[in-house]
Amino acid sequence: METGLTIAEVAQRTGLTAHTLRYYERIGLIAAVSRAPGGQRRYASADMDWLAFLLRLRETGMPIQGMQAFARLRSQGDASASERREVLEQHFAEVQARVAALQQSMQALALKIRHYRAIEAKAKRPSRTPLSGTAPERKTSDDEHTAKPKQQQQQRQPALRTRAGQAPGNRR
Repeated sequence: METGLTIAEVAQRTGLTAHTLRYYERIGLIAAVSRAPGGQRRYASADMDWLAFLLRLRETGMPIQGMQAFARLRSQGDASASERREVLEQHFAEVQARVAALQQSMQALALKIRHYRAIEAKAKRPSRTPLSGTAPERKTSDDEHTAKPKQQQQQRQPALRTRAGQAPGNRR
């Protein structure tokens, strides 16, 4: 016969606090946990498996309400298998979209890191003074990566001309 784990042991193994475990039970994320004769909770291996899955859902960003809905479907047994699959497929698609967005951000960061490494390498090389005696125009290191294309720079809008003390919309 399985004696089960105490709430402190489950907290240590899962990284959840005892308070969170009680909260999960109270809101229906986990079914009522069996109790020892003295009333202390005793978590079975099936409880641990379910908690591991809930932690995966939480880790992938599923909100508590979504986990509660999934837990309610789970309590219905095999009759809700297709609905649970649909919930997981929808969540999977959302996770994939977040991963794709993160990958794009990582690529942008990698590009910027390479850019700064190139600047650092250039700064370590001995510099040559221009022969004409004039210093080149200074740009910030980000200018070449954030500058607008030449077409956009040439299509500037004319500035508003106003008389002193007159608002731009009140021309005579």
